[in-house]
Amino acid sequence: MSFPDEFQANLEALPSILQRKYSLLRDLDKSLQDEALEEQKHAIRIADEKVALAAQAYDLVDTHIQHLDQYLKKIDEDLRQRDNVAATTSPVLTLAKAGRSGDSSGRGRKKTRLAKVTAAAAGASTNPTSMELDLPVDPNEPTYCFCNQVSYGEMVACDNPDCKIEWFHYACVGLKEQPKGKWYCSDCAGLPKRKRGK
Repeated sequence: MSFPDEFQANLEALPSILQRKYSLLRDLDKSLQDEALEEQKHAIRIADEKVALAAQAYDLVDTHIQHLDQYLKKIDEDLRQRDNVAATTSPVLTLAKAGRSGDSSGRGRKKTRLAKVTAAAAGASTNPTSMELDLPVDPNEPTYCFCNQVSYGEMVACDNPDCKIEWFHYACVGLKEQPKGKWYCSDCAGLPKRKRGK
């Protein structure tokens, strides 16, 4: 067989060979598309299950938070009732400022004082707590310190006889124990010595 005849015979067979190859490619594409569609449906099912589980977990946590809020609210109400009963049966006494009357030098004045607390709070820390500050307060009771609260816990007096505030809670001025020597509040500490008193 001559080269042109062989070439022509191969050329005549080429379309059927290409058709078979393209047919196989189409079949593979269809199979891949079907598999991808199934995988996509499977992935969507899994994603839906995950969303449902997340929603259940959220609802479970939310329910527990609501129960905890109710429990804490009940505890808060019980504590307020107990504090109100304690406040009415054992009133808090306010201490007078020592050394202010008849002693312009400020000498003889007590350096610190400890407010009398109710029997229910006798074992409590001297630092103020929100519960202690939420107790009902006599509107006529004087207020002290930068926080403008009533007398409670340990307090320190400013040694400037002209100090406008005079008494301060330890926690509000960063003290943990009685200061040694003279002590001035931050307002008076910046004043010249002659204005602070001698």
